[in-house]
Amino acid sequence: MLFWLSELSDGGDFFNLFRYITFRAGAAFFTALIFGFIFGRPLINALRRKYANGQPIREDGPAHHITAKAGTPTMGGLLILAALTLATLLWARLDNPYVWVVLGVTVGFGLIGFADDWAKVSRNNTKGVSGRIRLSLGFLIAAVAAIVVMYMHPDELSQRLAVPVFKDFLPNLGWMFLPFAMVVIVGSANSVNLTDGLDGLAIMPVMIAAGTLGVIAYAVGRVDFTTYLDVHYVPGTGELLVFTAGLIGGGLGFLWYNAPPAAVIMGDTGSLALGGALGAIAVCTKHEIVLAIVGGLFVAETLSVIIQVLYFKRTGKRVFLMAPIHHHFEKKGWTEPQVVIRFWIISLILALIGLATLKLR
Repeated sequence: MLFWLSELSDGGDFFNLFRYITFRAGAAFFTALIFGFIFGRPLINALRRKYANGQPIREDGPAHHITAKAGTPTMGGLLILAALTLATLLWARLDNPYVWVVLGVTVGFGLIGFADDWAKVSRNNTKGVSGRIRLSLGFLIAAVAAIVVMYMHPDELSQRLAVPVFKDFLPNLGWMFLPFAMVVIVGSANSVNLTDGLDGLAIMPVMIAAGTLGVIAYAVGRVDFTTYLDVHYVPGTGELLVFTAGLIGGGLGFLWYNAPPAAVIMGDTGSLALGGALGAIAVCTKHEIVLAIVGGLFVAETLSVIIQVLYFKRTGKRVFLMAPIHHHFEKKGWTEPQVVIRFWIISLILALIGLATLKLR
């Protein structure tokens, strides 16, 4: 919205700064961060008053969670979503369709998560919106986003799968790209949702992945960078750096209150929204496979659940002491902060590997 101030510039004054994506990204970061600091405590207090029992805790989870996390309010993702949306609307170019696609996916999945969280706390049990309804709505949102992005991409990239390292290998998926993109977005959303089981566990890897994808979006959106790096040019995606900066700022504002012991839980409101955002950015920038690397922690969490379920159905035995895998390490004797911080380190390493694919050709 504030990009229009650049029109007041004669090329050498303060208003000229508004032309630069990097300046507006920094402004979006601080806008979302300050919003989180200001409104975090009032939101937590409001959630405590409205839902005194807090987040319902699953009885089949680790035993200490029932006592340690009982009464902690959920739906803290509202803080991230509000901060992120405000920062994006203020500082991004609103004539950029990629911004609206990613923001639309984020808000759409956030609404699904909010409905699920509200159903849980209002009934005071762990059963929210049915999984079938959640998935159906998620795939619907992802389908709309994927179709729009397919028409926005340059002809030489549309409906094609970009493979890291091998620039000239661009298999044409045709209309199969649509279900592929849908799976990327919905899978990303639900993977982050599965990861959100310990205080601070999901939000930091999300911010690391968002920062990485933001750098990638900025690089592939600039023809000079793509020429130097020898990567595919996707005009317009650079503006997504503003979005990811707002996400990181909002995420840090939330983490201030979510650090162990958490004063508020992200809930499905936040985890589904942020996961969907990561998937949408990956589809927009043609870096769907790189997302699997950068978000490798989320992939591992999801695979641990799939492996556990399939193996148990087949043999009646378990591969992990408990799934998702972060609970397995809790059962092995790791403390919650140990699990969280070690998983953060893994996420950072994976992000650096993902960034390296920009130059490896």
